[in-house]
Amino acid sequence: MFGFMRNVAAAAFIAAMAVPTVSLAFTIGDDGLHKEEWFSHTFRDIAEDIEEAKSQGKRLVLVFEQRGCIYCKEVHENILSVPEIRDYIKDNFMVVQYNIHGAEEVTDLDGESLTEKTASRKWRLLFTPTFLFMPEDVPENTDAARAAVAVMPGAFKKKTFTEMFIWVRNKGYEKEESFQDYYNRRFNEGTAGNTQVTE
Repeated sequence: MFGFMRNVAAAAFIAAMAVPTVSLAFTIGDDGLHKEEWFSHTFRDIAEDIEEAKSQGKRLVLVFEQRGCIYCKEVHENILSVPEIRDYIKDNFMVVQYNIHGAEEVTDLDGESLTEKTASRKWRLLFTPTFLFMPEDVPENTDAARAAVAVMPGAFKKKTFTEMFIWVRNKGYEKEESFQDYYNRRFNEGTAGNTQVTE
């Protein structure tokens, strides 16, 4: 009997060791949003944040989320929890989180003072999560929505999600190939989602 129980325990231990573990590095804030420990905490002055990201050799991306968003949960728990994806974004982007219904002060690129909520209305953001990818340099006489070099509304599968970050980092928006054509080419080449093959 004891031998049988030992064998069952050993089999359970081996099975548990065979299941890959995922490191979840986020907490849930008082506002109900998933908080990644590597997200940047700033005064939400977008011009200053663009400059700060640039000084670090990174690009600024604003992510809008809300409490109870199942797609935000998917991004944090099943995409940003993948070390390869998380590390690529962490190494190449400064990510600042916004609450689409929030009251924190925001200074838009045109100098207007807003709250997170009024900023998301001004920029016509309807879905969460929405990622606004900012330009390398601070533009003049425009707001953040118009200045964005790319916008990713909603949640996508891992490969599409990752490829958007790679495409922005490589300034794909300056090239003739659209993101859709770029993604299809990478998919057909078998490199879509591979952060080691970034062109």
